[in-house]
Amino acid sequence: MEKWLKISLSFLIITILIIPIAACSKEEKELQNVRIAEVTRSIFYAPQYVAVEKGFFKDEGLNVKVTTVPGGDKTMTALLSDGADVALVGSETSIYVHAQGSNDTVINFAQLTQTDGTFLVSRKEVEHFSWEQLKGTTFLGQRKGGMPQMVGEYVLKQHGIDPHKDLKLIQNIDFANVATAFASGTGDYVQLFEPTASVFEQEGKGHIVASFGTESGHVPYTTFMTKSSYIKEHKDTVEKFTHAIYKAEQWVDSHSAKEIAEVIQPFFEDTKLDLIEKVVDRYKSQGSYATNPILDEEEWDNLQNIMDEAGDLPKRVDYETLVNTEIAKGAIK
Repeated sequence: MEKWLKISLSFLIITILIIPIAACSKEEKELQNVRIAEVTRSIFYAPQYVAVEKGFFKDEGLNVKVTTVPGGDKTMTALLSDGADVALVGSETSIYVHAQGSNDTVINFAQLTQTDGTFLVSRKEVEHFSWEQLKGTTFLGQRKGGMPQMVGEYVLKQHGIDPHKDLKLIQNIDFANVATAFASGTGDYVQLFEPTASVFEQEGKGHIVASFGTESGHVPYTTFMTKSSYIKEHKDTVEKFTHAIYKAEQWVDSHSAKEIAEVIQPFFEDTKLDLIEKVVDRYKSQGSYATNPILDEEEWDNLQNIMDEAGDLPKRVDYETLVNTEIAKGAIK
């Protein structure tokens, strides 16, 4: 009798242990997979990584996989060829695709960053910087047609500098090699993203003298977008996705740079925690992280004005054509 009692108790314990595991397995299977193609891995995208690490996506029943696909053209190709469900890239790419006559319109549905993310770095230390000092110098910019370069030219013009006449503008170097080119001696000034700009300061290779994000105002610099067919077929998924992003944006807005850095560090294993914190603080202080996913019309117009000023706007596109705000508005209710 005692033997059978032990067997029964053992069976009961095993059953109790198995049921939660089975329930978890079932729950994991029921998660909706969403593939994000991000244009680059950047601390600039902190809210996205917070949404992953804090479990905001899983809370919405989503299993999100983030893959870095360098270059806006490659990121958009991944989206259009069904290699990704959602793209995180500059809104200008949706305008380029629209101008080419895509049958499946790419829709901007959730904004992540709302300013430019680059900084002006000088090779020499400048005690009292003024934009006038760039005249006659060699400026190492970004790829033509991309948001960093267009914003860079826009800001220069706002300060009375013609980038093609008043300085030597170099913009034929691949994005991945711009920092290396500057470090090897090319250019007097360079336009860099973080954390490279701060690393250069720490190593004495350059000095941050201005922020293009502060100078250019609000633009839909980086947004989540997907094909209109995906929204039609998976509207519930897109709504849940956007709600998770909104929760992450709010979390980032209400927490310290140190807390944010600690959460997103798994995405930047080769970057020291104090450097991540410094970069997050810099982006937070200039309002780069959107506090909600709504891309408003004023930002859209500012984007097209910047593209037009740079000579890279194929044609103006109505706000309603490529922007869906109903999903974002629903997410924040």
